[in-house]
Amino acid sequence: MERAASIVFVVDDDASIRESLDSLIRCAGWRSETFASAYDFLARPPVMAPSCLILDVDRPEVDWLALQRRIAADRAEMPIIFITGRGDVPLTVQAMKGGAFNVLAKPLRDDVLLRTVQEAIEQSSVTFGHEAELRTLRLRHASLSQREREVMAWVTAGRLNKQIGNQLGISEITVKTHRGRVMRKMEAASLADLVTMAAALHIDVPRTARVS
Repeated sequence: MERAASIVFVVDDDASIRESLDSLIRCAGWRSETFASAYDFLARPPVMAPSCLILDVDRPEVDWLALQRRIAADRAEMPIIFITGRGDVPLTVQAMKGGAFNVLAKPLRDDVLLRTVQEAIEQSSVTFGHEAELRTLRLRHASLSQREREVMAWVTAGRLNKQIGNQLGISEITVKTHRGRVMRKMEAASLADLVTMAAALHIDVPRTARVS
C-alpha cells in the first residue's frame, strides 16, 4: 500500500518534537497528525486506513500502560511505538508485554524511527485488511434472516439438510431454499468457503431449536 494512504499519529507534549517528527514523517511520504496529549488523540475518531502511533511516555503523571490498553482495545489495528528518554527497563518490558510494537530511546535516530514506522505500518496494513474482511462478513451475515442464520449455523456444523429440517421443524426442501439464499448472501463459493466464514464469525450451533 502506498505511503500516502497511511497515517502516522504523534503524541508528545513538546511542540518542537511534534513539529520535528511531523516534518520527518511527511518527508518520508506518510500523512501525519500530531497531538499535545493522548486524550486529544483519543478524541479523534479512528481512521479507516493503515496507521501507527508514536507515543512519548516521559510524563510520569500519566499512566501510559493503562492508556496503552485503552488504545489497543479501541484500535487494535494500530501499532504503538513508545519513545522515552528515561531508560526505564521495567517500563519497556511492561510495554512490550502489553503489545507495544517497539520502544525507542531518545535521542531518536531518524533512520531507526523511520524503519520502525515502516514496519509498524506494514503490520497495520495486514491487520487492517483482515479487519476489513471481517467487517464485510459481518455485514453479509447481518443481511440474513433469523432462519437463514440458523440454517447457516447447522450447515457449517456439518448437519445434513434432513437433519436440519428435523431440528428446525421445517421441510428438507425449505432447508435447501434457505441454504441457497445463505450461499448467495454470504457470497460463498463452496461449503468449505462458508465453513471458513462461520469460523471467522465465531458462529456456533444453536443450543436450542426454533420451530416455526
